[in-house]
Amino acid sequence: MSGVSPDNIFTLQPEGLEALSLELFRFQYRENDIYRAYTNALHIRPEEVKSILEIPYLPIQFFKTHAVVCGNFTPELVFESSGTTQTINSKHLVKYSDIYTRSFMTAFEQLYGRVEDYVIVGLLPSYLERQHSSLVRMVQVMIEKSGKPESGFYLYEHAKLAAELQQLEARGQKVLLIGVTFGLLDFAENFKLNLQHTIVMETGGMKGRREEWTRQEVHDYLKERLGVPVVHAEYGMTELLSQAYSQGNGLFTTPPWMKILLRDENDPFDLKTGKGAGVINVIDLANIYSCAFIATDDIGKMHEDGQFEVLGRLDNSALRGCSLMVS
Repeated sequence: MSGVSPDNIFTLQPEGLEALSLELFRFQYRENDIYRAYTNALHIRPEEVKSILEIPYLPIQFFKTHAVVCGNFTPELVFESSGTTQTINSKHLVKYSDIYTRSFMTAFEQLYGRVEDYVIVGLLPSYLERQHSSLVRMVQVMIEKSGKPESGFYLYEHAKLAAELQQLEARGQKVLLIGVTFGLLDFAENFKLNLQHTIVMETGGMKGRREEWTRQEVHDYLKERLGVPVVHAEYGMTELLSQAYSQGNGLFTTPPWMKILLRDENDPFDLKTGKGAGVINVIDLANIYSCAFIATDDIGKMHEDGQFEVLGRLDNSALRGCSLMVS
């Protein structure tokens, strides 16, 4: 597996993504039983795959029914999607926790700078109340690495959170307030603030509340109530080890080792990398020991500059607890 290592992945330049993707594809075909069986069922010969458009993308539903792993190992982390008692949750078995930490820390710091410069505040009700959330793990590590005594999680203590944010504002302290959408809306409904030094970042997640709200309506409301010029967002999922970030207007940017492709809704093998709309496929090279090539159920739109939007979900897909709202 020469060339496919965390060191090479997290220092990757964009022009190197295709070659490293093809190398990782061949490794995962050899080592991942489920992925190999899926590739064989499509009558795809690995030696004939010469571009990322020819790589088979594993439907995300396989994470609900199979252990999607390369080889046999005892995972250091197990991530599980949210859901109801009637749904089967996805499970992602993570061989090395350090790869996940390095992925989200490197991606965040490339866009936002050192995490040590921020107070990290997590507003994640319901997610904190269950185990095996990749989002909670990410925010927990960021809280620890920030080294600030004010960093921490909040469940429903809105008054305490408002007071803390106002004190941090008075000091001019940079803050990242990262929260699930319904948690941020509930907070903003109760408190009107003027946050000049705080990044407000929503991670999706309506949990059946306010489903008539579009993303634009949510962002407009949060901007008006919290006094921020834009609302940032994070796009990630249980089955991935990397995230894309939006610094406003719902336009997401991926780190160099992550790429979004769009497939035709009626022909899953018709892929494109340029401008247009379709269903999102993801390359996540951090998924070394799982599957780096995932066909999601999210509908997206690609822009000429390489940024993308998430427009909703396929009608026939199972509802995901952390899904983004249709805009």
